[in-house]
Amino acid sequence: MSRSTLLGPAEIRDLADLLGIQPTKKLGQNFVHDANTVRRIVAASGVSAGTSVVEIGPGLGSLTLGLLEAGADVVAVEIDKRLAAQLPTTVSLLQPAADLSVVVDDAMRVVELPSAPTHLVANLPYNISVPVLLHFLEHFPTLTRGLVMVQAEVGLRLAAEPGSKIYGSPSIKAAWYGEFSTAGQVSRQVFWPVPNVDSILVAFDRKEARGTEEERLAVFELVDAAFQQRRKMLRQSLSGVYGSSAAASDALVAAGLPPTERGEQLTVDDFLALARATR
Repeated sequence: MSRSTLLGPAEIRDLADLLGIQPTKKLGQNFVHDANTVRRIVAASGVSAGTSVVEIGPGLGSLTLGLLEAGADVVAVEIDKRLAAQLPTTVSLLQPAADLSVVVDDAMRVVELPSAPTHLVANLPYNISVPVLLHFLEHFPTLTRGLVMVQAEVGLRLAAEPGSKIYGSPSIKAAWYGEFSTAGQVSRQVFWPVPNVDSILVAFDRKEARGTEEERLAVFELVDAAFQQRRKMLRQSLSGVYGSSAAASDALVAAGLPPTERGEQLTVDDFLALARATR
């Protein structure tokens, strides 16, 4: 192993060979091997000494080591048992004084962690990035800030504004929890294997809860219905929720919203007003 505190391309390959790892699309495994990129991500995340961080899908440990190098306390959630078992060994060789805990589980099933993280920083598996992000925001209210690397198309949707062509269900569900914004692109060439999609960093700041858990569930149900057939007017797309197009129209009018509007024109607060108007 290198004397560096981070992993380079040679170390990534050596670790993969040691563990018999063949990166799979199913698990969204693309490992970052560029130290400068790792340090740029850590700097953009706002993590510093003593910050409590949860990382999802640490893989071979590239980003984990960057977070630990900055002095953060890291809880890493890893579904692959081989990777989870190796991670503490890798960290002990390169950063023996670091504070790392590893949770071996599917991130979509995790509802408890050994500490209360304030930051989420991760290279999220692209195939489940939005569900995992929303799951952690739902179950870990201590999370106040975060920076995630996702497929560019997905990241742009998360940060999209109402009225844009890419604004949709992920945009509104993310907005329920706080403000999301893009924070820079990441070159394909810093990954092994090189992915066939572009990557982007998305930052978020959590805001005060907009409503109760019951209201969140009602809003998300309305959002899902509104975007199943996004070209339809809301009085039509929400007819299944309310029982008929006429009932949907009445609900929209009660909330002060035009029945002829489409889902991409509504903010998360509009959907909340609709949910409250028909409780």
